[in-house]
Amino acid sequence: MFDRYAKQVHQYVSRRLGTQLADDITGETFLIAFRRRESYDPARSLARPWLYGIATRLVARHRRSEERFLRALQRTGVDPLPEPMAETVVRQVAAGAQDRALAGALARLPRGERDVLLLVAWADLSYEETAQTLGVPLGTVRSRLHRARRRLREALGGADPTREES
Repeated sequence: MFDRYAKQVHQYVSRRLGTQLADDITGETFLIAFRRRESYDPARSLARPWLYGIATRLVARHRRSEERFLRALQRTGVDPLPEPMAETVVRQVAAGAQDRALAGALARLPRGERDVLLLVAWADLSYEETAQTLGVPLGTVRSRLHRARRRLREALGGADPTREES
């Protein structure tokens, strides 16, 4: 399970809290999963939502840090995930101000809306997996995502950064 999902969980946590905490949170996620392995429902086809649920709860413990991190990203425009240099330069030139505005808007979202949005957008979970991850009904995921996108569009002057351009 670690070999299959650790990189994905680490990347998700890195985007939420920065790379310094990601190693610890990822390790703690798998430690908790190992300790609670008896409670895992083998009827689930994938363990990914279960692991993201553990990671999201650990991230929630660090949400003040996350909010400070997003506010710093808003001020500086520096994304914590390393990218190839050419991509970094192009991305910073093209979207630096937008990234800062997005980070500020994310920091202002209520925790539940932010969790749903980031699980769908950054962790690439389906709505159903996100519902399993957070232990909420599918309708709650849909409504939180709708509200989060609406708030982001308002904060970004009508742009929706969670939708891919065709």
